[in-house]
Amino acid sequence: MTNTLNGSVDGGSAVQTALAARTPVAAAPTARPRTPRQRAGTIAWYVGVILVSIVTVAPLVWTISTSIKPATEILSGALSLIPDNPTIENYVRVFDEVPFGRYFVNSLVLGIGGAATNIFFGALGGYALAKLRFRGRTAVFAVFLSSLMIPGIITMIPSFLILRSIPFAGGNDILGQGGLGLINTYWAVIIPGAAGAFAVFFMKQFFETLPDELGEAARIDGAGEFRIFALIYFPLAKAGLAVLGIISFQAGWNNFLWPLIVLNSQDMMTVQVGLASFVNNYETAFGPLMAGTVVASLPVLLVFLFAQRYIIEGVAHVGTK
Repeated sequence: MTNTLNGSVDGGSAVQTALAARTPVAAAPTARPRTPRQRAGTIAWYVGVILVSIVTVAPLVWTISTSIKPATEILSGALSLIPDNPTIENYVRVFDEVPFGRYFVNSLVLGIGGAATNIFFGALGGYALAKLRFRGRTAVFAVFLSSLMIPGIITMIPSFLILRSIPFAGGNDILGQGGLGLINTYWAVIIPGAAGAFAVFFMKQFFETLPDELGEAARIDGAGEFRIFALIYFPLAKAGLAVLGIISFQAGWNNFLWPLIVLNSQDMMTVQVGLASFVNNYETAFGPLMAGTVVASLPVLLVFLFAQRYIIEGVAHVGTK
């Protein structure tokens, strides 16, 4: 019986082998030759990408190159990208001639504080507009959107007067008179942008991609709205919050005009305001100015490198909805 089974198996294998040998094997598809028009389009695309890359990167390369040139070489060979006598003297002057370290700390406080408040209040407002149903929700969202169309310079004077008239702050009385209010403090820069319209709009769009069933299940279990926001939706919005944090930090770090208006003490100046001290009516210290610019660019670069994974996750998350 064993021999019979073995024979049957061998016979079946032989039949399968014969059928496989007779079955024609599909030939691999051959690539069509590219037409001259397609080749020209590919070449033009690569040329365009290279040109855009050069235009984008060249100013950064020139800035770094100028920051390590001595003053005489900067004036004589401004377009030369490779310095003949590289030096770090310009970086030393940045920290010796002005309290650049203090400016750096001030910018970090304002950048981190602005990013933190924007993340929290922007996410809170975005969650309310995306997941809660209340009367006037559409009107509130329309007001936020319309505020994005108003140039910031128009609201600077009203914002300044409001900050100066805060009661019981900066020597003010109950009517907000007699002192400076919040002027020349960190809060004068952080509070006006603590819940930016863009942050609320951005987070509203992100929260709308998350399922409503999560919040409904939590409400059935007796969870309050803030608990649902803090424990369920806020952690799920990690990618969007990272993108918003980078944008807010970069905006706060590069802000120049508003800190120049509300911060009138040298100890409160920011990096961007401090860089202007190397430019006066008679001359411009290009070496220290470029060195300070390179140093001022490092925090934003580091933040981007740290959070780029979350940016990719955010794009992938939104793209799959």
